[in-house]
Amino acid sequence: MSHTLVIAELHEGKVRRSTLSAVTFARGISQPFDILVMGQGAASAAAGVVAFGAQKILVADDVSLANYICERFAPTVAAIGKGYKVIVATASSFGKDLAPRVAAKLSAGYAADLSAVRVEGDKLVYRRPVFAGNAYASCSITTPIHVVTVRQSEFGAAEPSGGASATETVAVQPADAAAARVEFLSLESTKSERPDLGEARVIVSGGRALKEQFAQVLDPLASLLGAAVGASRAACDAGYAAPELQVGQTGRIVAPNLYVAVGISGAIQHLAGMKGSKVIVAINKDPEAPIFQVADYGLVTDLFQAVPALVKGLA
Repeated sequence: MSHTLVIAELHEGKVRRSTLSAVTFARGISQPFDILVMGQGAASAAAGVVAFGAQKILVADDVSLANYICERFAPTVAAIGKGYKVIVATASSFGKDLAPRVAAKLSAGYAADLSAVRVEGDKLVYRRPVFAGNAYASCSITTPIHVVTVRQSEFGAAEPSGGASATETVAVQPADAAAARVEFLSLESTKSERPDLGEARVIVSGGRALKEQFAQVLDPLASLLGAAVGASRAACDAGYAAPELQVGQTGRIVAPNLYVAVGISGAIQHLAGMKGSKVIVAINKDPEAPIFQVADYGLVTDLFQAVPALVKGLA
């Protein structure tokens, strides 16, 4: 039995960078590992992962996989995955949707949102956050096959290791019967020149205190820093920021090199989504705001004065 199978996620004909976090996980527990690239156009997309040290790149390219529907993807992943000890995907919406169904098909144990893994003899011990990230639990899976998802914020993107992995075409399995009751309508995505939140090295994030001036205050700073823009749930719920910008337990989990929190008090749900950032800068007029407990640098002042002054100083 081969050891690890990494499930790649495709977007617009390319393997998403988030997949490289699952590659980092696979490298950390054992060699060899394979990468499964699925979807219409997978044959050309596979070129994006041939240099990362996989033993093989498995390609499932079929028109029936043009749009992601779990009930169409899971049978193929399960059929291939039964030959592996560990099946891993990044804990994106894709991975979180696909992995549990694959686990059910294989009667395999499932562990989600892993933040670390260690090898103890023949056993893998997984670490994952619990209680909104305020504590961590260690767990192990006793079934022959393990299905897991890993946090992109905890497993950095793998770097190319050189060489070129062999590519092998694999058969696409018939879809589950339930697929007949599922129809893909459309994918609505926002095009932006800014980095994706999950992949950004710098994030400038705002809270409800910005009110209608959310974009007016944050955009100039984000542009200067080449940063992605994030938001607290309160700012999103109030309509000051788009829902896809939400950072936190019920939004995106991020860990950039620099996280600038502007007007964010630091509710426990928000901290759970960003406290893994390398450097945290907080700007808030409330000296008792919880965000200062995790911040490396804090500025207690009026954000409407501080941010424009910061922009002027950096320009």
